[in-house]
Amino acid sequence: MRIEFPHAAREDFHWAQAQLRIGSAADNDLVLATGQAALRHLRIVQDRRGWSLQVLPSAERIYVNARPVRERALLRAGDVVSVGDCRMLLCADEDPRKRAIEAIPQQGRCTVAVRAVAGPLSGRVLPLRDTLEIGPNGRYALELPQGEVVSLRIGWNEGELRLQALQSSERYPLRVNGVAVEQTALQCGDQIGVAMHRFVIEAPGMEAEPEIVVAEPASAVLPETAAGPSSEVWWLIVTAAVLALGIALVLFIRF
Repeated sequence: MRIEFPHAAREDFHWAQAQLRIGSAADNDLVLATGQAALRHLRIVQDRRGWSLQVLPSAERIYVNARPVRERALLRAGDVVSVGDCRMLLCADEDPRKRAIEAIPQQGRCTVAVRAVAGPLSGRVLPLRDTLEIGPNGRYALELPQGEVVSLRIGWNEGELRLQALQSSERYPLRVNGVAVEQTALQCGDQIGVAMHRFVIEAPGMEAEPEIVVAEPASAVLPETAAGPSSEVWWLIVTAAVLALGIALVLFIRF
């Protein structure tokens, strides 16, 4: 994980452990100013589901993408966590431009939707067929502070779903999973961010099929095998034969 502090002079913070403690006390992993955070303000934990945030009891609420969080929240790369006046941008360790993405033939293209999860368009699902343009000349406007203008296009190109910045802003760069880009191929689950806007790519058909492991059939177990070793079975047969012979002799002598 890499944490960037937008519009601040502070250097990026790198973290590779499964748990990150944030607060103003000196024993935290990431120490914030006393006026920004409680002594122990929040904890970010990474597990098989991804990143999750927990607000500690001694802390006031925090904000994730400008939405208040009182106790817990799931996080993804590209989210902005605000504690007091400190803004922390969570960035993926992997640069999306360096990923190896397998091209999808035209007949194999799946349904793609762009879901707005933060910003003025939050809650809307933007359908994508061949291309989708967001910005001043696109189907959906992209409101930005200070009159900044950004325009972007998402569309299929040579078997890849690609993002391209048509018009960029130095103050509010286009990001994928927190990493600033001008253009890159996209995968299902990627989060596109511009200022307060957040869009998540939803394309289940682009996900790799889960590997199906077929269990080997259990070998049939014969009754005599389950009963025990073969020597035990033969001793039982011999003993039964001797008893039967003894009983026959007793009956023969008696009568």
